[in-house]
Amino acid sequence: MSESVLVPGGRDVRASLDQDGGASDAVVVACPPHPEHGGSRHDARLTAVSDALVGSGVDCLRFDYGPWDEGRGERVDAENAVTWASDRYDRVGIFGYSFGATIALLAGAEVRVDAVSALAPTAALGPELDATAALEAIGSPVQVVYGARDSTVEWEPVVERARELGHCTDDLAADHFFVGQHGTIAETVVSFLGKALTK
Repeated sequence: MSESVLVPGGRDVRASLDQDGGASDAVVVACPPHPEHGGSRHDARLTAVSDALVGSGVDCLRFDYGPWDEGRGERVDAENAVTWASDRYDRVGIFGYSFGATIALLAGAEVRVDAVSALAPTAALGPELDATAALEAIGSPVQVVYGARDSTVEWEPVVERARELGHCTDDLAADHFFVGQHGTIAETVVSFLGKALTK
């Protein structure tokens, strides 16, 4: 079951809240990949994770970014989605893929969340949008999942810093797009987020 949501905050941010019909007290905000490259809340990796979350009793809020703003406005969109979720749920996690993974890490450093999972993040979107540095400010458990054959983004600094900080890192035998591995992604991410959000 999916419900349409308009995320407040001054930008046109539309979302789908996926639920199983029960009253969950936990939700994950899902950040899509790069909107200029066709990324949306309907991305197959996001929907696979959402389906698995809902199956485990955790709701999922998949959203589309507002007008393109080179990462700055998109980070605000994610923060506003977390704020919306925090007003309605006891525990909130954030997840993202690719550009969305970097946005999830940046947002997780700015607003309180109970867990962050980043799939194939890039180290930075610009000098003011440094995901590697953002890891220092995140006060909750963090998971970084990456494709060992990923040559599309610069994920290595994020993984290295996450390991230094004692966060969870999971490598999959895949490139940046994880073709044919959506089930594995969902299992890996939901295993981490479920543990953090269903105490």
